[in-house]
Amino acid sequence: MNNTPNSNRKHIGIYGNTNSGKSSLMNRILNQEISLVSNIEGTTTDPVQKAMELIPFGPVLLIDTAGLEDKSELGTIRIKKSFEFLKRLDFAIYVVDGENLDIDTYKIWKKEASKYNISHMVVVNKLDKLNKDEIENANKLFNNPLFISASNNDNIDKLKDNLIKHLEIEEDEKTILGDVLPYGSKVVLVVPIDSEAPKGRIILPQVQVIRDCLDHGIKIYVVRDTELNEAINELDNIDLVVTDSQAFKEVENIIPKDMNLTSFSILFARQKGELKEFLKGCEKLKDLKLGDKVLICESCTHNVSHEDIGRVKIPRMLKKLVGGDLDIEYKVGYDFKEDVEKYDLIIHCGACMVNRKSIINKINICREKNVAITNYGMVIAYFTNILDRSVNIFK
Repeated sequence: MNNTPNSNRKHIGIYGNTNSGKSSLMNRILNQEISLVSNIEGTTTDPVQKAMELIPFGPVLLIDTAGLEDKSELGTIRIKKSFEFLKRLDFAIYVVDGENLDIDTYKIWKKEASKYNISHMVVVNKLDKLNKDEIENANKLFNNPLFISASNNDNIDKLKDNLIKHLEIEEDEKTILGDVLPYGSKVVLVVPIDSEAPKGRIILPQVQVIRDCLDHGIKIYVVRDTELNEAINELDNIDLVVTDSQAFKEVENIIPKDMNLTSFSILFARQKGELKEFLKGCEKLKDLKLGDKVLICESCTHNVSHEDIGRVKIPRMLKKLVGGDLDIEYKVGYDFKEDVEKYDLIIHCGACMVNRKSIINKINICREKNVAITNYGMVIAYFTNILDRSVNIFK
């Protein structure tokens, strides 16, 4: 993988009314013609995403959304979809048409953004067409706006500088292992090669853990489960063993009882979500009964095999636990069910394909609705009776 995954990029949404200049602004920031620009209302239908390097800040993902005053036939659906993207954003740029200062729509959008604690900056476009009075009026209506001209490229560099300052203030991305183990630590990664493993490469969570260890000077030894016993005998002073969740029990039986053990999925439960909340969610497993409703959330689409964790193995474990059938539903992608209160338990995947903000918002919704939520790795650790051991290193 040569590029930073989108899940590791800061997500920046661009919002505003139809024809306010959102798409033109995105093109100026990117220095590319990515978003379609037109005087026809409703040109941007579905959100347009583009990854870039915001120098000197780093990797970001820009998202150009549909106009909030889209009066076309599908306008309501488009606006709802644009609002859905708020759940995954780290920051937003709200673009105002300098010739049409619509403060009311901005206030509606701001209220919606505040639900998800989205910080934002207001940009007033079409500076090249505004007189002194119009600029003064905009300053009165909006709090410290930045005036630009997307068509003339006026103040675009200043906008980028301001954007970087805002992003640097936001919470830094959590490390995976860098804040758990000191420099020079020794970690063994157990990577089973089965039908779920993509041919010729290893999966994203494993790649990301390797990179995080390299970034923090942690020595890594990557082995298959079939060579783990030999590796344990050859290596001294191993600080941690990280395994694929599906090999939890086999790995536990091989390594010494006093050796730290966890899974890739649990590492991401901690990095992308809240470990304490997921542990609390595991407690619900004790109370599940026949017919209870369970929602299994997957971040990405993939081929389902007979070894699939979310579609096959976890449902099988749950049914064995309660001694019969459960009402199990599946949800794929970023978005979350709005009626989460109807579920007795929600089980999320490791979330390697989505950003932390997306998972935190899901956790907050579940907390508000008093619905238990946990993740794949923690459920498997629970069923293999090694949950306490698998989170011990984080205490």
